[in-house]
Amino acid sequence: MGMPEDRASVPRVRTDDLAFAGGELDALGERIAHLSAQLQAATYQLLVMLRDFDVRGGWNSGFRSCAHWLNWRTGLELGAAREKMRVAHALATLPLLSAAMARGEISFSKVRALSRVATPVNEEELLTFAKAGTAAHVEKVVRAWRRVDRLAEQEHEQL
Repeated sequence: MGMPEDRASVPRVRTDDLAFAGGELDALGERIAHLSAQLQAATYQLLVMLRDFDVRGGWNSGFRSCAHWLNWRTGLELGAAREKMRVAHALATLPLLSAAMARGEISFSKVRALSRVATPVNEEELLTFAKAGTAAHVEKVVRAWRRVDRLAEQEHEQL
């Protein structure tokens, strides 16, 4: 269903049309990338405000937590609201990741993953990787990093 019965009804694009549109498409691609960076920077500002709102108890008017308030006030799913709050607080101790996100250089998805394992000691290394990889790659690295950390902790406990 939803597919045209006759392939001839699907518009065909001529290669000379693509060449003409190429410059416009490149410009559109640049505008998309620029807007995406602005959205990441705005998301960083939102996280800073959420952290401040939480620390100052702005949600403490009958709500169980700032995440619950965020869920109620913005409609964000409660699990996602908790993650936003976790990341907001983690960024307070991670100046390099904070600065990169504030500039729109890395996405919330990458910061969310990195904040699970990042410390002021390792954040520079993680940031370098985040700038070069996709969010999926960053998630894989974080999962492996956490696995290694758990194994090291188990070995330390056995000593």
